[in-house]
Amino acid sequence: MTKVKKRIKQKKISSGSPFKNYWSKTNYIIFGIGLALLLIGNFLMTRGPWDNPLSLTISPIVLVIAYLVVIPLSIFYKKKNPSTNVNQDVSGKD
Repeated sequence: MTKVKKRIKQKKISSGSPFKNYWSKTNYIIFGIGLALLLIGNFLMTRGPWDNPLSLTISPIVLVIAYLVVIPLSIFYKKKNPSTNVNQDVSGKD
């Protein structure tokens, strides 16, 4: 019988955030704006009686903008790398 040697690979343990390389300061600012819009929308919804136009029209519009536009924008926003130029000549010929 042959003996099989198993190599033990050590895993790198990282205690940092998985978003550290992706999220920039701009992403956090946009996310903060989204959270502020959520707070404003919920606050507007609680103002006045139930048939108030503010709580029936303005508040849902603000909440929809926050949930469907601003927060996804903060997740998917990424600056384009200026060193990557689409129009560069790859062939190296002049």
